Amino acid sequence: MEKSNSKIRVVIADDHAVVREGIRRILETSDSMEILGVFPDGGQAWDVITSQSPDVAILDIRMPVYTGIELLEKINESGYSTRVLILTNYDDQEYVLDAMSQGASGYLMKSVEPETLIGSVEAIVTGETVLDSSIAVGLGKLWSRRQQRGNFEIGMDSLTEREKETLALACRGMRNRSISDEMGISVRTVEGHFNSIYSKLGVTSRIEAVLQAVAIESE
Repeated sequence: MEKSNSKIRVVIADDHAVVREGIRRILETSDSMEILGVFPDGGQAWDVITSQSPDVAILDIRMPVYTGIELLEKINESGYSTRVLILTNYDDQEYVLDAMSQGASGYLMKSVEPETLIGSVEAIVTGETVLDSSIAVGLGKLWSRRQQRGNFEIGMDSLTEREKETLALACRGMRNRSISDEMGISVRTVEGHFNSIYSKLGVTSRIEAVLQAVAIESE
């Protein structure tokens, strides 16, 4: 979805009033954002998703009516294009990993810096995924316990040096534009590296590749 000439339409759901209003105020500092609604539960957020099809839903994991994960499942089952950013204060990584398996586009802690939150929303609508570096190591270990590691490790050995560098920068939470600047290559070349990485590692997303790489590195 091209967002260069229109605002990113966002719905926010969190059962803590201070948190959800804080998120609203942060996003409203950006000219690229339009807030469609701020709600204390997943039910009201779902009503807006079904009626207005926002670009991004920022959801807490645990909240009344529908949890963030339940909302994510409903979005997927119904075929809506709304991308989901989980913004959590919990360190229960099973929740976040479950959200990832349902196709969430981002996973951030509520301690994230305001500019990082804005940048993450902007990245998500372009098809990128974002992962808070503070939860990456723990998630990687949990992910590795659920997966067959052998084929992945063989795939890691098959990566070129530039592909390994690309993946390492992704593990630091860098998005495509930042990776391209760091490596002195075009964004299109970065995207090509990721496509090759996914194929060699047998994964389908940046999050999966990052989690496996972090798990191996942390051992």
